[in-house]
Amino acid sequence: MDINLIIISGILFLIIAFLYSSVGHAGASGYLAVMALLAYPVESIKPISLTLNIIVSLIASYKFIKAGYFDKKLFVLVSITSIPLAFVGGYLNLDPYWFKKLAGVFLIASGVLLLLRQFIKPAEKTREIHPLAALVLGALIGFTSGLLGVGGGIFLSPIIIMLGFTTLRKASGVAALFILCNSILGLTGNYMAFKNLPVEIVYLIPMVIIGGYTGSHLGSQKLNNQYIVSFLFLVLISAGLKFLIIG
Repeated sequence: MDINLIIISGILFLIIAFLYSSVGHAGASGYLAVMALLAYPVESIKPISLTLNIIVSLIASYKFIKAGYFDKKLFVLVSITSIPLAFVGGYLNLDPYWFKKLAGVFLIASGVLLLLRQFIKPAEKTREIHPLAALVLGALIGFTSGLLGVGGGIFLSPIIIMLGFTTLRKASGVAALFILCNSILGLTGNYMAFKNLPVEIVYLIPMVIIGGYTGSHLGSQKLNNQYIVSFLFLVLISAGLKFLIIG
């Protein structure tokens, strides 16, 4: 890969990791968006996105769980089906044409959900999640996560908040570890199938560590969430439309 592209990617990935971690996500949809806009080869998108996702979600998981923002029962229920199906999704290889179309839909949906998350009011009283609903939800998100090279937290988080299954802060902890597990299994499946781990990842990992740590440390208390979410919304929509219209 051209050195200029690596430098530009590193800077953009640092910014994405910083912004996403500041609002409780690992940034996979942002990495997908950047790689779409920079016209990365399709075969390198999934392993790069999953690897960087693992790094940032590891930092976020440690931060939220240490602070006590975690719901063990909810995590176990949604992960039982999600984790193995993330491996299956990672192992499969979509035709580049369909990968771009599905990724385009995912990016646009992610942008909309990220924006809606700002307007979701957590339920005053949490309620128990039905085990079957958790298994189905985990399966759908896990398989899609592995297939596209994401963690799925951007879908899980607003859903469990909106349905009142946990508190806002505990949802961030559940989503962070959920993203980490899905990303690890998705990357494992992808590597076992294709033995492809782009070497440029070595240069990109330090950038997302810096961005992820700084964003997690500062958090939403010192940053204007509305500006961050608005910016990410525009990036995701632009990249999604590029995948759908231009390819």
